[in-house]
Amino acid sequence: MASSYKIVIIGLGYVGLPLAIEFGKQYDVLGFDIDPKRVTELLNGKDSTNEADLAGMKDAMKKGLKISNNVNDLKGYNIYIITVPTPINKFKAPDLRPLLKASEMIGQFLKKGDIVIYESTVYPGCTEEDCVPVLEQSSGLQFNIDFYCGYSPERINPGDRINTLTTIKKVTSGSTPEIADEVDALYKKIITAGTHKAPSIKVAEASKAIENAQRDVNISFVNELALIFDRMGIDTNDVIEAAATKWNFLKYKPGLVGGHCIGVDPYYLAYKAEALGYHPQVILSGRRVNDNMGMFVANKVIKLMIRKGYKIDGARALILGFTFKENCPDIRNSRVIDIYNELMQFGLMVDVFDPYVEPADMKTQYGIELLEALDRKYDVIILAVAHDKFKDLDYARLKNGPKAIIYDTKAFLDRELVDGRL
Repeated sequence: MASSYKIVIIGLGYVGLPLAIEFGKQYDVLGFDIDPKRVTELLNGKDSTNEADLAGMKDAMKKGLKISNNVNDLKGYNIYIITVPTPINKFKAPDLRPLLKASEMIGQFLKKGDIVIYESTVYPGCTEEDCVPVLEQSSGLQFNIDFYCGYSPERINPGDRINTLTTIKKVTSGSTPEIADEVDALYKKIITAGTHKAPSIKVAEASKAIENAQRDVNISFVNELALIFDRMGIDTNDVIEAAATKWNFLKYKPGLVGGHCIGVDPYYLAYKAEALGYHPQVILSGRRVNDNMGMFVANKVIKLMIRKGYKIDGARALILGFTFKENCPDIRNSRVIDIYNELMQFGLMVDVFDPYVEPADMKTQYGIELLEALDRKYDVIILAVAHDKFKDLDYARLKNGPKAIIYDTKAFLDRELVDGRL
């Protein structure tokens, strides 16, 4: 099939768009997204995620890449790659609705011999146990007889200009040995770092789940250290710098753990484990520590205010940054909201400033009006996200007098500037 690949990418976000661009340089590719605003933006040569190689996208659109939100355009393709979000619900259980709706949609267009590849992060078994039945029902075709599946977990790191799609080794898999070979060969066409062919779809799914669960647990360890060392009056970052002089010490830093991967994926793995009768201890304890860090920061700030004699109710606070990580516009599952909510409950008037975030997105997702400019003075300033643009702010101008508090959650600012840091 290699010479006749006709590929559809479902979902043009952080994962799907770079994929569509790279495949579009070589093949007939349709980038599909249900959001007409997103499609219009891309057709105009813009990308609000800041992840796309815009020159590469322009080049791909001259070759084989088309972009659409018209469902009827999905006809006539033979490779369908699904990259839609897989969030959690308010009960912290997997929300598979976007994934299953995408499966139902493309099932209507499946033909004999077609391959459906999933890149969305899921728990082990999800592709074959949850998605395949939807594909079968929607298409009327039979799995591994009429159509086939693959799984190749995304490894996009938003904001990273060095480790990009093509330079990160790609895990691949397929529903039969022959399809596994074909899926692997497909990705080898665009991944310069090479591929790793997993022995089964379930192994590939599990590999993605544990990548982020491992990082989550490691960060929860240093976050717990931060809670302990705070009681001892020790700076956690000083301890880490000292320990990191040993060659095999892993230099994780304390902080807020949000986003659509690290803050979500461990719940997928825990969900599957509990469905099989095992209640994970380490994974969920790490999640509990990380989920409480926003509250810890807010309470630490309140204690600093009390120590300086501030009246808490009515004090004005500024939170710098709201995205889940530095230098990117993604606010999905940002744990900065925990700091905001806790301070609001104490009676503070809280402003949020983030030059990377679209104000309309902030209002829609969190109901918060973003500041357009920093033209006020504050009793408390919290550096929540280490955007490069925050390095050179005039913090003295933002402080409401000499006793105003600056708290740094990222050990990003000069220590002489801050009253406390995580």
